Amino acid sequence: MEIKRLHVGKRLSETAIHNETVYLAGQIAEDTTQDIEGQMREVLGHVDRLLNEAGSDKSCILMCQIFIADMAHFAGMNAVWDEWVPQGHTPPRATVEAKLANPACLVEVCVTAALR
Repeated sequence: MEIKRLHVGKRLSETAIHNETVYLAGQIAEDTTQDIEGQMREVLGHVDRLLNEAGSDKSCILMCQIFIADMAHFAGMNAVWDEWVPQGHTPPRATVEAKLANPACLVEVCVTAALR
């Protein structure tokens, strides 16, 4: 049973791959001066990059969990999601309001995907 980890840090790994499944750590925006649309675009860019590096892509997402700091951001977050997610490959998804570790972060996204 092999577990491959990418971008291993002291506290977490950005990616773990096991049994043809890719698990991403929660992704947040680095530029927290952006509004919800900007932060969501940046976060989904991180998801794209990490999935590609692992040998997957957004059409292979098995499950997505989205945490937003305020449900008032729900429509803006969904507008960006709808532009990004490939139609016909929309994964099961949960979206919840949550107090995020960094108060400047408006959204955090966790993804599980299959390898291509």
